[in-house]
Amino acid sequence: MQIWVDADACPKAIKDILFRVAVRTGITTTLVANQYLSTPPSRFIQFLQVKSGYDVADNEIVNRLTMGDLVITGDIPLASQVIDKGGHAINPRGELYTPDNIKERLNMRDFMDTLRSSGIDTGGFDALNSRDIQAFANQLDKFLTQQGGMKTR
Repeated sequence: MQIWVDADACPKAIKDILFRVAVRTGITTTLVANQYLSTPPSRFIQFLQVKSGYDVADNEIVNRLTMGDLVITGDIPLASQVIDKGGHAINPRGELYTPDNIKERLNMRDFMDTLRSSGIDTGGFDALNSRDIQAFANQLDKFLTQQGGMKTR
């Protein structure tokens, strides 16, 4: 298993957790972004810079993803593609996307997008807070434990 990170919009606190997990478990973690990102020195942490453009990073992740890999993303269409390809996805607020909930999330996202395009202010997400960060860390640990990936080095 490998961890892929949709890193352009991934909060720093979430990346920091992922860096610690990569080093502790030895799971290769690759950040994919269209701008340079600094990463700590570790053979388990990689950075892949892609060209700028709509969904370029998402497409790169889907193309490189293998069955059983984990993707960290808040992008619901990307999460849907990951699940369709046999991967797993967790958002930065700690929600594990599953075949049971991803279609509902995708439908809701499309509905909200339709409302916004018709001029209705739908608001947005609240800023990531400490409870969200803890929920992410807990979900990641739970997922990795279930997958057998929490072996510490």
